[in-house]
Amino acid sequence: MDNQKGMSISFETFTWKIENFSKQNTKKLQSKTFRIRGYKWRIRLYPLMKNVDHFSLYLMVADSLPPYGWNRNTHFKLALVNQLDGNKSVVKETQQKFNGGYRSWGSFFVNLSDFYDSKQGYLLNDTCIIEAHVCFSDLSTLEANNLKKITPTKDSKSGDQAARNSESTQQGDDKEAETEIETEISDESETFSSSTCGSSETEWEIQSSDLTLKDLLDLASLGKEEAACVPLLEEACIWHPSLIRSQRKSSRWFKLWAFTSLGQVLHLLKTSKVKDMNEEACNRLQGLWEELVKHSGFQLSWLEPYVQSALDMKTHLDKTDEVNKLKDSVVALEIKMKKLREELVAAEAEFEVARRALAEARKGFIEMDLNADLGYAMF
Repeated sequence: MDNQKGMSISFETFTWKIENFSKQNTKKLQSKTFRIRGYKWRIRLYPLMKNVDHFSLYLMVADSLPPYGWNRNTHFKLALVNQLDGNKSVVKETQQKFNGGYRSWGSFFVNLSDFYDSKQGYLLNDTCIIEAHVCFSDLSTLEANNLKKITPTKDSKSGDQAARNSESTQQGDDKEAETEIETEISDESETFSSSTCGSSETEWEIQSSDLTLKDLLDLASLGKEEAACVPLLEEACIWHPSLIRSQRKSSRWFKLWAFTSLGQVLHLLKTSKVKDMNEEACNRLQGLWEELVKHSGFQLSWLEPYVQSALDMKTHLDKTDEVNKLKDSVVALEIKMKKLREELVAAEAEFEVARRALAEARKGFIEMDLNADLGYAMF
């Protein structure tokens, strides 16, 4: 691991080099545990099953911690390194709160077809390279207390030193590695299930950690408009697995309605521009959003600020129209004033010529009463 500093944010980087990727068990592929500031972490690849067409990565808490009473505010980046062109590396950066209910956070990186294509540079010579950049510049008091609870021992410090080198994926047979893997399985099930404190998880809850959107919906039956929303929904489900959990017991038609409606909202936000948010678009978004919040059962607090911002665009557009009309009026008046000034200059020049001509003409000129009689004399 190495340190990075930028914009007063300090990152520590762990590099995971996966060799012989084609020979790995991609349904349970994860890095060895690494430590940053005394915390244990692990990178996990989203299980590559038959119905998965994306390459997604997660940063996971690897400490043995209770299901409640702790949290970690963490600013981190995950990177899929492009070995042909570093500028094309895919980097996802976020700040998230890890706790007993959310022990892992991750995202979609590339389509699986692009990942396997060696010309794209992500999998070269059957080797891929993944990096985790973790920052702890914003630790809360609670997090500091948690840090004390898991202060590294002498053995862990030596493990931390060993983790400073890039590592290849391999299966260790030492006791600590086995313990970590068991811990990961336990943590993983808590990440994706909605079990409460003190209750044991059922087999279904554990297996639900691998559920995807394709397990809940018949994507092949979707229309063209609905199908266009699927990539957005898949990415949202990766970042917010509670979307999947909340619908796994719903009826087929309710799932279809809920995810289709959410997909429409995501698609509208993704594809619309500020200028598109007229009254009609805002009314449509408002209607979709109110129905989702009221009936879907989704936890959508992560999306609400973006929806509200989009709805506020109508007011902004009205103000923009008012400003633009006044701006056009000012421009028109400036043009008119400029034209009048030019006419005034021309008139003043013409006036001066006429005044001088008049002065010249008056020389030796005696004015007469033009109404006087001409008359004549007889003598």
